[in-house]
Amino acid sequence: MSDYKEQPSSTDFISRDDLAGSADETQPEHEWRETRIGAELHAQRLDKVLVQLAPEFSRSHLQSLIERGHVWVDGRRADVVARKVRAGMQLRLELVPTDESRAFTPQPLALDIVFEDAHLMVLNKPAGLVVHPAPGNWSGTLLNGLLAHHAGAAMLPRAGIVHRLDKDTSGLMVIGKTLPAVTALSRAIAAREVQRHYLALVHGHVEPAEQSIEAAIGRDPVSRIRMAVVPGGKPARTDVRRLARRDGYSALACKLHSGRTHQIRVHLAWRGHPLVSDPLYGGAPGLGLQRQGLHARQLGLRHPITGQDLAFDAVPPADFAAAWSQLIGG
Repeated sequence: MSDYKEQPSSTDFISRDDLAGSADETQPEHEWRETRIGAELHAQRLDKVLVQLAPEFSRSHLQSLIERGHVWVDGRRADVVARKVRAGMQLRLELVPTDESRAFTPQPLALDIVFEDAHLMVLNKPAGLVVHPAPGNWSGTLLNGLLAHHAGAAMLPRAGIVHRLDKDTSGLMVIGKTLPAVTALSRAIAAREVQRHYLALVHGHVEPAEQSIEAAIGRDPVSRIRMAVVPGGKPARTDVRRLARRDGYSALACKLHSGRTHQIRVHLAWRGHPLVSDPLYGGAPGLGLQRQGLHARQLGLRHPITGQDLAFDAVPPADFAAAWSQLIGG
């Protein structure tokens, strides 16, 4: 191990390369930093000392490294964030990349591609796949898969994603592959020129059979993870047509005229008909579904470069189809 100055400052460190013969050579992609605690840091909290040692990382990330066992004090693993250090202690930190740093890392995914050319692609997203990285889902997202699928994605905003489906919603999405296509698709969606039709399974017998729900949507003032119909929200319209009803459930066809977050889920729950198996909006489990009863069935748009009219249809996956057949047949 490298020699230390007699009284090193709190921010002196050595890299992993300097730690020849270390027992932790199994993860060479991680950097190691090491220091001896000086008098100026005596009796300070361990997490605050690490901020001095690695100021480019957030304190919360450094706290997580303590809790996950990546910090050693005098050769022993330390896992108490608020532990007080003493002058003369030897501090060793393994710098593991933040979860957020993996958000824009290419990760090959088995994409179900319905259509693709040089300008755009249409995907059939499975339920369970997160579209864009966010807290709790920094990797394994559709964005990661797009970065691995084609080199141009790295040069595009959000890797070409111009609209989203919720994690547990299955079905069709359009992705831009060039900046002109992304720009044109975004404008077409904003102008309501992209046709998006969904199938939904909800609680209750929906009446009337055909209706248009027009109600502004914004962040729920009580729960920040929910959206709600609220005064001052963004305008939103969903057309609803009941296709079947039975045993306290309804099968619906829904058309979006706007694309607010959770729009169909919010509008139907507001009308007293939450989606089946959508606990966030009060939808109890039912019909054997283990995820919310929503599938993006049809997508229609004009090709942003060629002007060709495109229309796509995605058969619901097995779980949704099994639940749907209980109301409307095969």
